[in-house]
Amino acid sequence: MMRHFGLIGYPLSHSFSPAYFNEKFSKAGIKAEYSAYPLQDISEFDNLVRSKSFSGLNVTIPYKQKIIPLLDDLDPTALETGAVNVIKFNNNRSIGYNTDVFGFEKSLTEFLAGANITKALVLGTGGSSMAVTAALEKLKIVYDRVSRDKTRGITYGELTPTLIQNYNLVINTTPLGMAPDTGRKPDIPYDTLDKNYFLFDLIYNPENTLFLTEGLRRGTKVKNGFDMLIYQAEKAWEIWNEPII
Repeated sequence: MMRHFGLIGYPLSHSFSPAYFNEKFSKAGIKAEYSAYPLQDISEFDNLVRSKSFSGLNVTIPYKQKIIPLLDDLDPTALETGAVNVIKFNNNRSIGYNTDVFGFEKSLTEFLAGANITKALVLGTGGSSMAVTAALEKLKIVYDRVSRDKTRGITYGELTPTLIQNYNLVINTTPLGMAPDTGRKPDIPYDTLDKNYFLFDLIYNPENTLFLTEGLRRGTKVKNGFDMLIYQAEKAWEIWNEPII
């Protein structure tokens, strides 16, 4: 029996997931197919899941938070973060998970091995940022958020060169710089950055966004989101293929 998996979000031209998971299913001898399903609006979700019998789905921008009311249940990490990036379908029930926390924590820990982080600055307040802040809390790294909305954190206008000196880890959770719109970057005082800073961008395509390129020019340590992507995908694979009770 063919099992069906996929990715929902919009747009999805940048996604590596179909090729990655289809290769894994092939190597494991599992009869399954994984496809991208670009949904222009989250209201299209119900029609999608009625169109075929899905075993699992991944969720990406901009639906990691919007998907929650449409699911039957959440695992503890998804409930804690308020964001879902993996769905498992079991006995006609949809269960939301968050494997981004696992993926980001593992990747960040490797990136910062031996480093002394004073404080982290998280750019963005969307679904991906929820996983990032949950991981930072687990690692006991103090952080502040930066948002265009002054009720949700420091605004970009308030992020002066003096203020950014209080942080030596800056994490971009926004889609700014993601392919195909690679000419954009978060509006932060880049000239303040130096070799003592660590920049982490959740984007993996392109390999070096303008955000990371600005850091490299100034000698900062940089990390993109590719390893995080692999780690969260492997965790999703485990969730989808664990025995159904």
